[in-house]
Amino acid sequence: MSDRKNALPWLGLSVAIIVLDWISKQWALSALTYGVPQEVVPGFWNWTLVHNTGAAFSFLADAGGWQQWLFSALAVFISAVCVGMLAKQPRAEWRMALPLALIVGGALGNLIDRVRFGYVVDFVHWYWRDFHWPVFNLADSAISIAAVLLIVFSFVPDKTPEST
Repeated sequence: MSDRKNALPWLGLSVAIIVLDWISKQWALSALTYGVPQEVVPGFWNWTLVHNTGAAFSFLADAGGWQQWLFSALAVFISAVCVGMLAKQPRAEWRMALPLALIVGGALGNLIDRVRFGYVVDFVHWYWRDFHWPVFNLADSAISIAAVLLIVFSFVPDKTPEST
């Protein structure tokens, strides 16, 4: 009977991501100075507060402002699609529910920033020598982890008894 229940309770993970993302961004806004790196791990990791008006990797960051509405609408649309998929997904199908919940949490976490500020608060800066990964946040991490999980799960067969 439990397999017939939908995966909407996974949205609790989405809420946790949103709350942790918000708390971490509040810390960054209060503890960091814009654009000034604070070393965490020498040669690899800084806290660096930046404002991202674009999407992933600052895509369309210099587009003039209209991109805020596009990315906000996309976040709402993608989150609604993921919630719809969770509603149809059996609760036990965690290999699909987990990434969907991470996407919802990440998308809505960044949406909150876009609505509040017109940009996304980023502050995690990883680098190695001259290579610098784009500065990111917890919401971005949740979305990235979801993407990796979806790819990995598509190549690794499900060995649970129900799937065979």
